[in-house]
Amino acid sequence: MTAPAARYPYEAAVTAYGNGGFRFADMSHKGSILCLPTGVYAWEPQSVAELGANHFARVLQDLKRPGVLLLGSGPTQVYPPVDVIAAFIETRINLEVMSTGAAVRTYNIMLGEKRVVAAALIAVA
Repeated sequence: MTAPAARYPYEAAVTAYGNGGFRFADMSHKGSILCLPTGVYAWEPQSVAELGANHFARVLQDLKRPGVLLLGSGPTQVYPPVDVIAAFIETRINLEVMSTGAAVRTYNIMLGEKRVVAAALIAVA
C-alpha cells in the first residue's frame, strides 16, 4: 500500500469527530485518519469490513514497541479480520478495538500522558 498523500506532520489531539470526518490542530479532514507519532494521515478505509493487514503497514512500521493502536471501528465496536489481529500479535503491538468515539477519547488521554499510542479512526456520520 502506498503512503496516503494528506498528512499533518505532528502528533495532534483529535478535538472533534462526526459528520464523516475529524478536527485536529485547528484543521478538519473528511474521511478516516491514522494518528501516529509521525503525524496525522488520511486513511482510506470507510468500514471495518474493508480492513486488511496492508491498511496497517505504516502503523506496524512507525509505532515503537511497546505501543498500542486504538482502532476506532465506527459507531459501534466491530473486530477486524483475523489477518489484522495476527499482524499485531506478530509485531507485539497491542491492538485495542472500540467505537470511534471511545477511541478518540482514549487516544487524547493517552497522548496527554505521553504514552506510545496511535489511533486508526474510521469516520462516523
